[in-house]
Amino acid sequence: MIRIAVCEDDPQARGELAALIRAQSCPCELAEYASAGDCLADSRDFDLLFLDIELAPGQPDGMELARRLRARSGGSRPLIVFVTGYERYVFDAFDVGAFQYLLKPVDGEKFARVFSRAVMQLEGERQKPPRVLTLQSAGVSRTVPLNSIRYVESSNHKVVLHLEDGSFSCYAKIRDLEAELGDQFCRVHKGYLVHLACVEGYSRTELTLIGGEKLLISKYKYQDFVKAYLRYLKGGDGL
Repeated sequence: MIRIAVCEDDPQARGELAALIRAQSCPCELAEYASAGDCLADSRDFDLLFLDIELAPGQPDGMELARRLRARSGGSRPLIVFVTGYERYVFDAFDVGAFQYLLKPVDGEKFARVFSRAVMQLEGERQKPPRVLTLQSAGVSRTVPLNSIRYVESSNHKVVLHLEDGSFSCYAKIRDLEAELGDQFCRVHKGYLVHLACVEGYSRTELTLIGGEKLLISKYKYQDFVKAYLRYLKGGDGL
């Protein structure tokens, strides 16, 4: 079962998209929203998003909605298909890691091809074994799924792993974990290694994690962080 969301402020266009989705052979759970606010108010995670770019005035547009939903999804990153009547947005769409871009009126055959490719990618990702990190803590070996780690903090010759459901410390060097964890994590400060999926926003001096927690960004790490985060948004390797 694939969880799909459609956000489109035009009722007719929204209905046509929903009909195209239901016409595909893949079983799905479909949610429809008339505004970015309605979509953001729903806390469910989705596998595939069909988003209009120009939404109701006074609310986030489709690009901003995509950024917020992707940040909120934590370890999983939904596939995003933008649906719009304007070709000028195509490069902006890929800047936020869009899977595909469809022009209105949507051609049924092209939609079916894009939908099929999206389903194949989602199924391939589900078949990948989850990546894990194994560490020694208090004489006990502990295995942690990478997508449960929010950030790693260096403290008094130890590291503290801040997880979705708590934290624990162990003897390790943050630079060794930086090498082991790979591109989904970024060193933003000598004391912090952050999971990019958990970043909600940033400035030149600090970043904000999903949930509101803030961490310092070193001025020496800022440029590398921005490059790593943009690479992540454009679709780097998932976990």
